[in-house]
Amino acid sequence: MDNRFTNQTAIITGAGQGIGFEIARQMAMQGAAVLLNDIDAALADRAASVINALGGKCHPMAGDVSDIDFIQKMVDTAVLKFGFVTIIVANAGITEYGDFLEFKPEALQRVVNLNLFGSFFLAQKAALQMKKQGSGGSIVLMSSVTGLQAHNHLVPYGITKAGLQMLARGLVLELSPLKISINAVAPGATMTERTLEDKDYEKTWSHLTPMGRPATVEDVANAVLFLASPESRHITGQTLVVDGGWTATSPSPY
Repeated sequence: MDNRFTNQTAIITGAGQGIGFEIARQMAMQGAAVLLNDIDAALADRAASVINALGGKCHPMAGDVSDIDFIQKMVDTAVLKFGFVTIIVANAGITEYGDFLEFKPEALQRVVNLNLFGSFFLAQKAALQMKKQGSGGSIVLMSSVTGLQAHNHLVPYGITKAGLQMLARGLVLELSPLKISINAVAPGATMTERTLEDKDYEKTWSHLTPMGRPATVEDVANAVLFLASPESRHITGQTLVVDGGWTATSPSPY
C-alpha cells in the first residue's frame, strides 16, 4: 500500500460520489484520515462506510459548505476527531446552465455562494488552523476547463471556476510563508454518476477529446492527490488541467 498520506488529515467536500468520493477513497487508502462532506447525509454516510470497510479512516459530515458556520464546524470536527488538519480539497460545487440574457439573480447567487464563497472561506478557516498548528499543509481547489474556455450556457459557472484559479494564484503570497501550498485542478469532461445520466455523454466527449475519451474520476483524483502530496511541495499557485487535450482545440458539444 502507498502510505504517502500517513499522519495527514484531509477535509474533502462534495465527496459523497463521483470525483470527490474517488479522491477521498484514494487518500484514505494511502493513509490519510478523511473528513468526508456531502450535502446529502445518506450519500456521505454510505461513502464513509465504503471507505471504512476497505480499511480506511473516514468520518462523514453532512452539511452545506456555502454556510460559513458549517465550514468552521468542519474544521473544528476534523481537529476534534483526528487532532489536526493538513489537507483541504474544496471539491463541492454546483452547475447552473442558462442563457446569459435570461439568467436569474437567484441562480447566480446559488452558484457563487457554493463555488466561490464556500471555497474561499474553507481555504481561510483551514489556513487559520494550519497557521495555529505551525506545520503547513496543502489546499486544492476544484476548478474546471469552463474557467479557461468559453462554453455555451455555462458563463456563470465558468466565472466561478475562473475565480478559483485566481484564488489559488492570489493566495500564494499570503500562504507560502505559512508553508501552505494552494493549487487548483481543472477537469474537462468526466464520467461520473451525474454526467452518465446523459446516455450520449461518453460517445460525444470521446469524439471531442483529442485523447479519445472523457476523463475518469481516477484521472482527476490522481491529479488532486499529486497536488496534495509531498511530491508537489514546490508547486503552488498553479492550475493543473485534466482534459485529455480538449482546451487545446475546444470543440463545442453543441
